[in-house]
Formats: sequence, C-alpha cells, structure tokens
Amino acid sequence: MAFTPLHDRVVVRRVESEEKTAGGLIIPDSAKEKPAEGEIVAVGAGARDDDGDRIALDVKVGDRVLFGKWSGTEVTIDGEELLIMKEADIMGIMDNGKAAKAA
Repeated sequence: MAFTPLHDRVVVRRVESEEKTAGGLIIPDSAKEKPAEGEIVAVGAGARDDDGDRIALDVKVGDRVLFGKWSGTEVTIDGEELLIMKEADIMGIMDNGKAAKAA
C-alpha cells in the first residue's frame, strides 16, 4: 500500500456483511447497512505523550476489529475503498473472526 497513516491513525478495510438473513432471506444492496467490522491494513507509529515518548498502538495489521457505525473517513487508495480512523474509534479486536467473550 502506498499510504502510511500518521500518529494513532489506522487504515481499515470493511468486511462485507452476509447477503442472507438467518432465515434465508436475501438482503438487497439498498437495504444493507455498512458493516462496522473490518481488518486493519496499516497502522501509524503511535501518538506521543507529554514527554515526547511514543504510545504504542493496541492494534496491528491483520487484526479484525469492531468500530462505530459513523467512525472514520472514507477514502479510496489504490482503487480500494478504505477507512482512516483514530485508534480510539475502535471498540475492540475480534478473536479468530468471532467476538471475544467478556470474562
């Protein structure tokens, strides 16, 4: 990818949602909501604290994450629609493609 996000920003590729309901009904494109799940494709180096030290990001390339419905800025990079958002907009990291259970 020819783009590197700065500071605590990440680039996310949306994961497509299912085209059928659990009952087998096909959902038309006009009725689909944009998924709030995606895969991290690039990360920044991290923000700096008051002393100038880097604050490492909790996410890494390849992580599947959940984010808010209106999070991020939609951009097209190398012909692919992606989102750029701050790490704080990410609600959590998925565990092996499924939501991690709270302890």
